[in-house]
Amino acid sequence: MFCCSQLGNDPKNIEQLALGGIDFTVSSTGSYAPHVETLNLTMLPFLVDTYPQGWKLYDESKWLKKQFDKAPAKGFRFLSTFEAGFRCMTTKDPLRTPEDAKGKKLRTFPNEMMRWTLEAVGFTVQIMPLPEVYLAIQQGTVSGQENPIDTIFSNKFYEVAPYVTLTKHVYSPIPLAISEKTWQKLSPADRTAVTKAAKEAADWSRNEIVATEDKQLKEMAAKGAKVTSPSLEPFRVSVKPVYAKASEKYGKADVDEFLADAEAVRKAPAKPAPAKAAPKKK
Repeated sequence: MFCCSQLGNDPKNIEQLALGGIDFTVSSTGSYAPHVETLNLTMLPFLVDTYPQGWKLYDESKWLKKQFDKAPAKGFRFLSTFEAGFRCMTTKDPLRTPEDAKGKKLRTFPNEMMRWTLEAVGFTVQIMPLPEVYLAIQQGTVSGQENPIDTIFSNKFYEVAPYVTLTKHVYSPIPLAISEKTWQKLSPADRTAVTKAAKEAADWSRNEIVATEDKQLKEMAAKGAKVTSPSLEPFRVSVKPVYAKASEKYGKADVDEFLADAEAVRKAPAKPAPAKAAPKKK
């Protein structure tokens, strides 16, 4: 197993996956969009509000299943959905409303839908590899970045961009995919075992993110981060043009179907978040 972009960034890893150069990868759903273009719609802002809603959307959306079913023809197939969390902002200055974003440059990863969303909020977007972000913020090349809480915590972005704003602007799990060339080499028994293991690992990752996120936020706050939960309504209003742009590029039918699936899970009772495991006795 290779961690932390050792084999390249997400687009390169997925390209290698499709070619059979690597066997597995996990990446943000939108990162697979160069191969299955409609998966960019998973990066639409504010699709869901909670983790149980996000899990229900990925587990039950008929539209999303149809998009995932296109992947084998592109050289890979999805096995399960690992959790990564909701994307939030870390900035050098307070971010109370979209007004505070104007004139500020924010780093993100190469994804069209994310760029549309951040520009709609008011930011100027800067694309750069994750390992370069800390120094870029420190030197003032960018004013901040956006990522899930676990990524913010593990990369210590709060040290140089202390305003951690829980915008939750995009739900961003990381589906596990296997190269189709690798899959075709597996026996039926091995395929069953790999699929079962992928599901178990995904369930573990969901539990782990939920169980550790509050602790990470408290630890960042204890080290000087200013964690805030602003009213999200002004941000929701600011990104409304993104839905129209998505409909124009990807087709109104696809956008409407996926938004309907998302609305259904927001309104329906969702399965509760997994209970935190009791500490093991030493």
